[in-house]
Amino acid sequence: MKGALLTILALCLALPAHAVTLQECARTTHISHGGEDMHRDLGEGRVMWRDWWSQEGTASDFTVADCGSGHALRFRTAEERMNDRLPFDKTDKALKVIASHEEGARAFATFNRMAADLDKVARDIAITELKGETCACAALYPELRGDKAPFVLG
Repeated sequence: MKGALLTILALCLALPAHAVTLQECARTTHISHGGEDMHRDLGEGRVMWRDWWSQEGTASDFTVADCGSGHALRFRTAEERMNDRLPFDKTDKALKVIASHEEGARAFATFNRMAADLDKVARDIAITELKGETCACAALYPELRGDKAPFVLG
C-alpha cells in the first residue's frame, strides 16, 4: 500500500499542476483595456491569436507563431486614435491573406512570404523570435516547448 501511494505521488508531481486550455487563453492581460483572444490552431505546430487594446484608442494586432522554433509574424490589422496615423481596419483582408497561405503546403507558407503579401494590407509587420512559450502553444503543442520558458497563466 505504501509503495502504491508513493508511485501515485510521484506521478502527480511529474505532471503539470494545470494544463492550460485554449479557452483560458482568451483573457484580459492589461486591466480592462488590453488582452488576447481569437486563439486558433493552424496545424503542424503553428498557432494564431489577436492582441487587442482599447484605452484612449483601439488596436488589433495578430500573431502567427511557430511553437517549435519560436518564430512569430506579428502585424496590425486595425487601429484608431493610437497615434497620428489615419484610422484603418483591414482585419478581414489580412486574415484572408493568412488563410490563403495556410491552405497551401506549409513549405510555402513562410513568414517572409506572408509578410510580403500583408505589406499592402497590414501595418507594423514584424518577424520576431519569442523567448517564452505562448498560451496557445502551451494549450495545443506543449511538446514543442523545447528550451523556451514555459507559459504560466497568471
